[in-house]
Amino acid sequence: MTEPAPERPQESLPLDSTAQLLSRITAQLDTQLGLVSLNGTRRPMHRTRHQPAPGRARPPAPTTPVPAPALVAVAHGSRDPRALHTVTRLLDRVRELRPGLDVRLGHIELNAPLLPATLHALGDGEAVLVPLLLGRGYHVKQDIPEAVAGAPALRTRIAAPLGPHPLLVEALHGRLAEAGWQPEDDGSRSSAVVLAAAGSRDPESAADTRRTAHLLSERLGGVPVVPAYACAATPTVPAAVRALAARGRRRVAVASYFTAPGRFASAASEAAPWIAAAPLGAHPAMARLLLHRYDQARAAAGAPAQETPMNTHFLASA
Repeated sequence: MTEPAPERPQESLPLDSTAQLLSRITAQLDTQLGLVSLNGTRRPMHRTRHQPAPGRARPPAPTTPVPAPALVAVAHGSRDPRALHTVTRLLDRVRELRPGLDVRLGHIELNAPLLPATLHALGDGEAVLVPLLLGRGYHVKQDIPEAVAGAPALRTRIAAPLGPHPLLVEALHGRLAEAGWQPEDDGSRSSAVVLAAAGSRDPESAADTRRTAHLLSERLGGVPVVPAYACAATPTVPAAVRALAARGRRRVAVASYFTAPGRFASAASEAAPWIAAAPLGAHPAMARLLLHRYDQARAAAGAPAQETPMNTHFLASA
């Protein structure tokens, strides 16, 4: 009888080979499970290189930001060299408040750049024109729209003039305080203010100035504020000063309702019997007001902003 061969001891796999085998099995299971959706249906086996891996969200497509329209500040213009310097400082403040915004200047007359040249330089772009004017007069209703009509390729929106508005009153009050108006003058029976404006034959312009005078009177605790004009309307600044003095107002201040120095602003200051405030100029509230009017105009055109339109071209005075 043949003896059975002795049994050989069973050889075991090396530890590193076992780990590699387990890794391959785990990877295969992950692949198979990835082909089965949560509802039990089988996903396609092959994917294009543009499709995301199972369970991963598709990254959003990159978008190109749309640039905001240029802000074109429309100044009247003056032979006084201080006027251009003042408006330039004001626009520098606007740029500081909104970095990256394209802010440009155009004048109606007397100074370069004139408004038509500024609009021409913008080509077929988009712009919001913000008048550096304080009421609805001839320049706002005629001169600016005519300049816009001469640039038909440019997409434009005309904002409201700066006044009336509480930010404008804040600037007026600040200039009076700089000139020497004290808190104890608020509500005083001996104090009064003449709001010295350029003047216009347009009744809406006069209504805007009266509204600003009313708001300033409220800001000063009820002190009388009388609108007066350098031309085209009455009363004149000297006449308003005399009328207030006749009513017992011994401390009459002149508030300069001008955006920049010039002939009219200087004549109004010379008529002040007590203190005369400087023009509104580059007061911080003025820079905020320019951007406020710009945003109103954009809102009227359907862009995100804070305000609502008043009519076809001009926006409500908030």
